[in-house]
Amino acid sequence: MQRTQFGDMACSIARTLDVIGEPWSPLILRDVYVGINRFDQLQSDLGISRKVLTQRLAWLVDQGIMARREYSSRPPRHEYVLTAKGLELCDLLLVMARWGDRWTAGEAGPPVLYRHHACGEIGHVEPHCSACGKPMHATDVDVLPGPGAGGVRGPGATG
Repeated sequence: MQRTQFGDMACSIARTLDVIGEPWSPLILRDVYVGINRFDQLQSDLGISRKVLTQRLAWLVDQGIMARREYSSRPPRHEYVLTAKGLELCDLLLVMARWGDRWTAGEAGPPVLYRHHACGEIGHVEPHCSACGKPMHATDVDVLPGPGAGGVRGPGATG
């Protein structure tokens, strides 16, 4: 069975899922973000098979999300670091964590807390409009065709 090519769709959500929609990828991204960046560390933390981890890391490097950097030449050893593209993708993970904290954490509460560098306070990610700065949630926006729609109808197409 052939996998649907989400990257070919005229939809930014589908294209993002093409890069990180496989379940291990966001977890690998999360681990590298918090400083778990060597193969054996990632494998141990995630409990993922070496084969799957190798494939996922290669994919994320090929997509420009991570870079592979040598930290030892004898024997050759590498670690994974986030690129600018990967760091920006972590913003998406913070929004996912906010949702998970609210809807799935249960009585125990969130498993981790986020301290904002600018103010030093513990907080959560809250989407805001880049134009006016007000909160921006799904109920606050209209979805309109953008310049990249190209007349292609697909998921999320309007009109």
